[in-house]
Amino acid sequence: MRYTHATDAMVRPPPMAIKRNVLMPGMSKRNVKPAPRLPALDLLKGYEAAARLLSFTRAGAELHLTQSAVSRQIKELEDQLGVALFERRHRALALTEAGRELYPTAAQVLSLMREATERLHALSAQKSLSVSTTPAFAALWLIPRLAAFARENPGVDVRVATDTRMQDLARERVDVAVRYSTQALAGPDAVELFGEQMFPVCSPKLLANARAPLSVPADLQRHVLLHLDDPEGRWPWQSWRVWLEVVGAADLRAAGNLSLTNYGDVIAAAIAGHGVALGRSPLVRDALRAGTLAAPFGARAESNRAYHLVVSRAAAQRPEVARFAEWVRREAAAARELK
Repeated sequence: MRYTHATDAMVRPPPMAIKRNVLMPGMSKRNVKPAPRLPALDLLKGYEAAARLLSFTRAGAELHLTQSAVSRQIKELEDQLGVALFERRHRALALTEAGRELYPTAAQVLSLMREATERLHALSAQKSLSVSTTPAFAALWLIPRLAAFARENPGVDVRVATDTRMQDLARERVDVAVRYSTQALAGPDAVELFGEQMFPVCSPKLLANARAPLSVPADLQRHVLLHLDDPEGRWPWQSWRVWLEVVGAADLRAAGNLSLTNYGDVIAAAIAGHGVALGRSPLVRDALRAGTLAAPFGARAESNRAYHLVVSRAAAQRPEVARFAEWVRREAAAARELK
């Protein structure tokens, strides 16, 4: 038989009494206001980039997003905050007073997050490093040499990412970059590895063809010219037009033209005998030494670009990063000696 004690109900406080006990004296439920909702980090990233660049389009390019995606992020942030952050003018963008007020804090928050993330990344990846460079430099110069670095530094993992953009090393969490640019664009901490010259190259088999000799630049009219496809004209100094003007053959008409979107593919086509490419030192130097390419003429055009080594300040003190940077400098010095 089960007994129920009447005193139990008298001892236990009613449910409402328990809820009232968690409130501070003098407070009522009506006075407790929820904390403001903090915006998501992705929304702050889109806003900070747009505010810094004053362009949704350029912010999208930096963040690998479309212009409309950045615009939606800004609209969502404005809805959350209840204020307009930008004045959307015709073909222009400006910060409102609220936008100017928010920007320093948002920039500082993101900077602190990047620094903290970089420190955590360094702790968890003490023996790995990330390298950024152009697709051509990676394929034709860096990657063929990486086995030597691996032999000298066992246990160090190298991640190579290729991009034609001038990346912000801290923002993109890149340890080392080899930049193809002018000295001014490379940055104040950049170390020049080597300059660049432009000259025709082809396969030795094509050069040995007696029916279509390659003795002087005018002989190029009998051959197919291999071009780096550049519809926007971003790299005019890498074009056949410039080289032909330098050697006084601006009116030359080739037997044919083949354009490719990647410079590594241009050189692969030249090695395969599909035509004559415009070689770029130091990118074709290894192929010339190996005999897979030949340079039929002595005429060379100097480029106003060079290859520069840049080390992230946040990663410079890590031993594996310092060793990699020193190794690249040694390899570049050795390449310069092999004219």
